[in-house]
Amino acid sequence: MQRICGALLTLVPGLVAAQQSAGAELWRLAGTTLAIPPALMTGGAAAFWNPAQLLGGGSERASFALEAIETAPAVGASGVLLAARARVKRVGQVGLVYGRMSIADLVPTSLSPDPDAGVIPYYTETIGANWGTAVHATTVGVTLARRNTRLDAAQTGRWTLDAGARRSFGGSDAVHVAAATHFFSRLSLDDPAQEVYAGADARLWRGPVWEGGSTGVIRARYGIAFGHGFTADHQFGLGLELDQSFGADVLVAREGSYGGGGWRPVAGIRVAIGRYHLSFARDAAFNDVGAAYRVGFEGRVP
Repeated sequence: MQRICGALLTLVPGLVAAQQSAGAELWRLAGTTLAIPPALMTGGAAAFWNPAQLLGGGSERASFALEAIETAPAVGASGVLLAARARVKRVGQVGLVYGRMSIADLVPTSLSPDPDAGVIPYYTETIGANWGTAVHATTVGVTLARRNTRLDAAQTGRWTLDAGARRSFGGSDAVHVAAATHFFSRLSLDDPAQEVYAGADARLWRGPVWEGGSTGVIRARYGIAFGHGFTADHQFGLGLELDQSFGADVLVAREGSYGGGGWRPVAGIRVAIGRYHLSFARDAAFNDVGAAYRVGFEGRVP
């Protein structure tokens, strides 16, 4: 009996680590709908990917955002992201972020080809507090969050502390560089339950789209995700912006894995109507699995 208990105790840390990694994989499913590298994301629920976020310019005092994610039926994953932020004098900008991803329709089986009664719950959710501020051309931010993951009867939770930064160079934001940690709970660059994001973009062109019309900006982007225990992910993208009222983004991601990687394209659009911002993005039907979609809404309070 003593020997069996000892063996079980040696297995517990591995089981907990596997459970946390399973939750991280659900968030990576959500990330397949990002048409901009995670480190460079702004607006909406972007604080979930990089804590260094600020409200838009002008007199805006607060914002709230909702994003819904739906993967292909073959995957069966769906989720929601919520974010709310407000300006606080002499403190900066503070907010709350919440996210949940789950996979439905998992059923237990035995030796019979028919499924057993009941379902297998598989979900992960995160709730956290976010703070950000700007110092000249640099934006910094921190998010303290609690992440819980459940897979069947096993459930685990942990606290995470993430930091991010974003810096602009040149006039009219010619170049941006950004970096952030994601779900960090320990100092390790070989943990599948957490990772590091970094990215940069550069303005390729700025000018009128047509005579007397909107001013357009084309940006080139690069991002990387690493420190997760397998080959790094690389993202290459282009973005078009028209007077901050419309944006279109395309991205091609080279996904790392424990074996061979693969390429995955993503496209998205962003539309601003007064104080309201709408977004839509989808990836391609990678490996004939089917497309994943993201729909977002953000409202800003003057």
